[in-house]
Amino acid sequence: MSRVGRKPVAIPSGVSITHKDGALEVKGPKGTLRESLHARVKVDVAGSEVKFGRPDDEPATRALHGLVRATVQNMVVGVTQGFSRELEIQGTGYRAEVKGKSLNLTCGFSHPVAMAIPDGVKVSVAENRIKIEGAHRQTVGQFASNVREVKPPEPYKGKGIRYVNEHVRRKVGKAAAG
Repeated sequence: MSRVGRKPVAIPSGVSITHKDGALEVKGPKGTLRESLHARVKVDVAGSEVKFGRPDDEPATRALHGLVRATVQNMVVGVTQGFSRELEIQGTGYRAEVKGKSLNLTCGFSHPVAMAIPDGVKVSVAENRIKIEGAHRQTVGQFASNVREVKPPEPYKGKGIRYVNEHVRRKVGKAAAG
């Protein structure tokens, strides 16, 4: 049996979970998340915990067992604490600003790059740091990845957008003519 899949997910106070028609809805102080779960994994919401079961030991079913459990755990954490990713911008003249529902990045291109902020995601900019917060883990992570993809850090001077505490391997430039 899957080690991850057999552990029940505890439901904290202030969170309600409903399961019907193959979809799970989790409501909490930070919002509501709804996710359709795979039909091969049995989900049982009982009391203050959610338990998971599987009908057979096929490799695909075993993988889904752990995946569904981890997804539900992330939903519970998302509606109680939320998820966040922090990026930093390095480079002369590089900056970011939030205007309405878009993030405008100035990163050395001939034009500013405008990115639409997804629903359920909150973006704030302070100095050279971009903080992305939200209840849905995948949406927060994917939007952070999309922002970093606009101008990934380059290896010679380290200019670009990177995650906070990300280590960028630096290369030595050309040797001076002797």
